[in-house]
Amino acid sequence: MDLTHINGISIGSKQAIILFDGNCMMCNRSIKFILRKEKQSELFFAALQSDFGKNILKQFGLEGKADSIVLIENGIAHTKSGAALRICKYLKGGWPLMLGFIIVPPFIRNAIYDYIAKNRIKWYGTTEYCEMMRPELKKRFLE
Repeated sequence: MDLTHINGISIGSKQAIILFDGNCMMCNRSIKFILRKEKQSELFFAALQSDFGKNILKQFGLEGKADSIVLIENGIAHTKSGAALRICKYLKGGWPLMLGFIIVPPFIRNAIYDYIAKNRIKWYGTTEYCEMMRPELKKRFLE
């Protein structure tokens, strides 16, 4: 799959792509939150279950290792709490301050992240990832 041109958009190594669980209600709500709070329209999105998402996971050796969120940024794949914290720098308001928690050792951050990820379906449920959205947003979702 050509990762440089998707949906008529040129995707360069500087573009940030968020892969998320398209069947998870919590993940879908998180993407809606990101879209509302985003400083600039610079993030791209894809469901982990999509062909694009599967190809990205394969490209970064993450097949079977990522089930909730992955941030591809500057050619590097960030997972778990590292991805969540790095996404905050793209948001308005005080959210970028959350990146300061990156100094907490990953085994501590990821233990909390894993607990939430393990229970997210039980707490929030599932959904079909098929939502009507404005055309300008739709082109940022890579399928």
